[in-house]
Amino acid sequence: MARTCGSDGVGLSPHAGALGAYAQVLDAAHAVDVSLVRALAEIGRSALRVAHVDGVRGMASDMELRSVAAEAAGLAGRSDRRLQHDIDHAMTIVDDYPAVFAAWETRRITRDHVEVIVKAGTVVPAEVRGAFAEAAIEICERDIAARVKEPLRVLAERMHPREFTQRHRDAAAGRCVRVLPGADGMSDLIATLPTVIAAGMLDRLTQMGQSVRDARGAGAAFGGAAAPGQPEEPDARTMDQLRADALADLVLAGAPAVDPTYGTDAPGPLGAIRARVQVVVTADTLTGTDHGPAEAVGTGLVDADTARELAGQTTSWDRLFIDPVTRTPVEIDTYRPTASMRRLLQARDQHCRFPGCRRAAIRCEIDHTIDHALGGHTHIYNLAHLCQRHHSMKQFTDWNVRQLGGGVLEWTSPGGRIYREDVPVPAVCFTPESGPPPGAGTGARPARHESRGAPPPF
Repeated sequence: MARTCGSDGVGLSPHAGALGAYAQVLDAAHAVDVSLVRALAEIGRSALRVAHVDGVRGMASDMELRSVAAEAAGLAGRSDRRLQHDIDHAMTIVDDYPAVFAAWETRRITRDHVEVIVKAGTVVPAEVRGAFAEAAIEICERDIAARVKEPLRVLAERMHPREFTQRHRDAAAGRCVRVLPGADGMSDLIATLPTVIAAGMLDRLTQMGQSVRDARGAGAAFGGAAAPGQPEEPDARTMDQLRADALADLVLAGAPAVDPTYGTDAPGPLGAIRARVQVVVTADTLTGTDHGPAEAVGTGLVDADTARELAGQTTSWDRLFIDPVTRTPVEIDTYRPTASMRRLLQARDQHCRFPGCRRAAIRCEIDHTIDHALGGHTHIYNLAHLCQRHHSMKQFTDWNVRQLGGGVLEWTSPGGRIYREDVPVPAVCFTPESGPPPGAGTGARPARHESRGAPPPF
């Protein structure tokens, strides 16, 4: 994400004074934060030197480190356990990721970027950590931390010497369900499952919850009934509560009690709902020339075998070809947003295109960058996905957006700051669609998008 502004950064805003003061505080806080991490790392090094284990990592049980952490905790008025964790984390940043620390110190990236890089790098072996850090910094310079989590996770997986597919097979053998007792008569039911299964479960529970909310009142939902003579009221439960109740009914009764197909999974108001998962996968992974992971948008990584299996189960699917030079989706020359255009936009955008928003495209609305009522064409480079919140904000506030070509969006805030939203990494996208396939041709050439219908839900 690129950002530019006027000479004073906020001169165009009526809030210039307040924003300017905030910018000064951010500068001071950055300097303090960098110094604090450096100081904590030096405390850890000092403890390791005294214990004659200089250079050894993971000394959480060493008495000298415990002792100095307790003394530092007394200075800070904090828990010594928490302080020791902070010391170890600071040593990881400064010693294991020196290039990342330097980039943060010079403000090429933010502290949030540092945390995301370190977390993603936990799967990267030490011998490739330096190369991973340099590549990660380049990614972070283009976007905010919330938007680089998935690209960094994919980068880390691709740089691992052992293929993701092999590691996924081993990990899948450990799938399980467990209960963690909680407070006030509650417990956490935790299922460790392949990502594509977990994403599908969450999507289906969400659809079921919405169906119950739309169709039944609070008294009638999930088998209850309103009092005689009393009108049903709208369901007051939150979506989290609806999902939890639907999961309990599905597991205990086989299907939600409100479903006439009770005890089965046959078609019905809720039983007919099928999960919808948007999967993006490179052409190399799809064809088997590369075994890198695909991505379940908004959820996590999917092993190559599963991605190819999903693709093979579809009766028809869209192929998206990428310009070999610009690496951006190629324009479709059509007036109205056809089904193929919508699928192309989902593959291009992957999520809401407002800076920092990660809501998946399948949960967003397609917005005309230049309003159709003002002469804007329904064209692939005048369309972008926006979630309902940011779609409304574009319409009713002074935030402005324009398309620079290639799917790149440039947002201007009411204060004059400019944020550039680069197009996500191009990929092949599978999304469900009802209705018969339009039946386009089967030939394919570079830099063309050909529609052959949409895949069924999987």
